[in-house]
Amino acid sequence: MIKNAKPVLITGGCGFVGRHMTRRLLQAGYSLWIVDDCSTGQHPGNWLPGADTRKDVAPGVIEYDGGKVVFILGDARDFFTGRVDLGELEEPAFGDVFHFAAVIGGRSTIDGNPMAVAIDLALDALCFNWAVRARPERLLYASSSAAYPVDLQGDGGAVALKESDIQFGGRLGQPDMTYGWSKLTGEYLARIAHDHYGLHTACVRPFSGYGEEQDLSYPVPSIALRAAKREAPLTVWGSGLQGRDFVHIDDCIEAMLRVLARVEDGSGVNIGSGTLTNFREVARTFADLEGYEPEIKPLADKPVGVHSRYADISHMTEILQWQPAISIEEGFGRVLKVARERNAQGL
Repeated sequence: MIKNAKPVLITGGCGFVGRHMTRRLLQAGYSLWIVDDCSTGQHPGNWLPGADTRKDVAPGVIEYDGGKVVFILGDARDFFTGRVDLGELEEPAFGDVFHFAAVIGGRSTIDGNPMAVAIDLALDALCFNWAVRARPERLLYASSSAAYPVDLQGDGGAVALKESDIQFGGRLGQPDMTYGWSKLTGEYLARIAHDHYGLHTACVRPFSGYGEEQDLSYPVPSIALRAAKREAPLTVWGSGLQGRDFVHIDDCIEAMLRVLARVEDGSGVNIGSGTLTNFREVARTFADLEGYEPEIKPLADKPVGVHSRYADISHMTEILQWQPAISIEEGFGRVLKVARERNAQGL
């Protein structure tokens, strides 16, 4: 149990990453404030430990476990600008802040609705303006590998992306669509918050995080479900030769906590495995785990993004004194187990 620790704020705490961070911090004994409009996330009543202890404090404001968790069902922009009626509650002085709130939804959203993703610019600007006023002890900003220059991610030869490929005092390059631009801008604001206002800030650049509870708009769980159904042919988007760096959500959470403890100047740290895996290999791995041998069929009319994106993890391993623990075979096996359960339930 954490003694005398200030509450932790998690924006986007009902999303894929946020739910895992919430559980991890509750297990460690922290009290939490969660802000999420549940437009894509899952209401805490469906997954939060102790969800049956609900107490409604104000419209859209709920306490769980005697106030151990405060959940605000609403837009993080309203929270950051003081437009949430907290009823009998007062906004506390926060210890750590994990800013996960963002408009995101896989490749189809990034490519198909780029202006919606640009809302992230407003979310991040309001977050850091609020932080300058509220003075939390530490703030972690969830950036993305999409912030890296796309000219390093073409089909002319895969390049392991390293943190120094983004130089705010020099070369920036062109990020991946509005999502990449918003994350690059958020990183810049994190640096300003530290350099000009003295805040402890850190940024993480996760590569292709995945896990058992991930939405089917993402490739790993959707390919797993098709394999669980033993579809033949087993389809992948694009040529299937485009590659990503897959890292399990449990490893992502561990890395985020380590980054926040070790970085305070707003700089970014990769979270990845350092291994490039193409989508044909992803499909083949799931088929092997399922025990069948389908044809792997590419769908050339689907959006694919950049050709190759994977991390140079040398800085990550040095600064965190850590490497991901979950292999792709183990992680995909966990995802396939859940996919089989979904298939059995007709989902």
